[in-house]
Amino acid sequence: MEYILLVLGFVLLIKGADFAVSGGSGIAVHFRISPVIIGLTVIAFGTSLPEMAVSVTGSITGQSGIAVGNVLGSNFFNLMVVGGLSAVISPLAVDKNLLRRDIPVSLLAAVLVAVFAAPAFFAGSIDFRIGRLGGLLFLVIFIGFMALLLYGAKKDRAASEGETVAEERSLFMNLVYTVGGLVAIVVGSDLVVDSAKEIAYSFGLSETFVGLTVVSVGTSLPELVTSVIASKKGSNEIALGNIIGSNIFNILLVLGLAAAIAPVTVPSYLFIDAVLLVGVTLATMAFCGNNRNLGRVEGLILFVIYIFYFIYIVFRG
Repeated sequence: MEYILLVLGFVLLIKGADFAVSGGSGIAVHFRISPVIIGLTVIAFGTSLPEMAVSVTGSITGQSGIAVGNVLGSNFFNLMVVGGLSAVISPLAVDKNLLRRDIPVSLLAAVLVAVFAAPAFFAGSIDFRIGRLGGLLFLVIFIGFMALLLYGAKKDRAASEGETVAEERSLFMNLVYTVGGLVAIVVGSDLVVDSAKEIAYSFGLSETFVGLTVVSVGTSLPELVTSVIASKKGSNEIALGNIIGSNIFNILLVLGLAAAIAPVTVPSYLFIDAVLLVGVTLATMAFCGNNRNLGRVEGLILFVIYIFYFIYIVFRG
């Protein structure tokens, strides 16, 4: 049964991503806004739902290490595996607003986590704490970012005023495609994670190893499948917007919400992960700034870096 559910989960993931990307592109055409806005908002929010479920539940149940660990792990996976593989499949053209506005906000989010973790790490403390005020700070910055996106969407719409664009389907059907696709992605991801965990346990693998691999990778499957399919369909703006948008959602919204609900206390060694995330985000910004293009070589470099990072966290335990 676990193997059947695993296959069913992957089918839902792939078809759901296909529908979500198609519907998202249709919505962008209908409202005459850049597809990157849809990738940064609707698609990014939908593909970040698994991270939100895991992190908020971890915060409520007192397993706050899961909240931060899952967010950082997912952001690494998004940049280096999702972004890397998408670029290897088809080089990603980088929207100027993504480079000037969105990636810097993603960098700021990673820096904030490192700032919260630094005092405990350098003082030799066992753990660090993101309290409710810290969570509210993350949420306020997130609201500011969303306001910037809305302003950008209004500018896009004003710039294209008067243009006639042929739409493949109605707005209602595009919404059905997008929402239905995102629901299929979330359900499919849940099926894959649960069945893969059972299969891993049946082979005698430890809970720690399963948590570091199946759970962290599983919650990032929506971003992976959605961005890879968007890249194959030529919707590069949605692919890269989904990756950067999901990383912003994961820290500012998901972690902010988790900390606002209950103060998050986590091991101080995650400071190293936060600093590494800052470094990888800077590297991605540099790659994207090179002719505003994330090419196959850069994508491969990001993927190889993730392999070494994955080996590091497995040995660290």
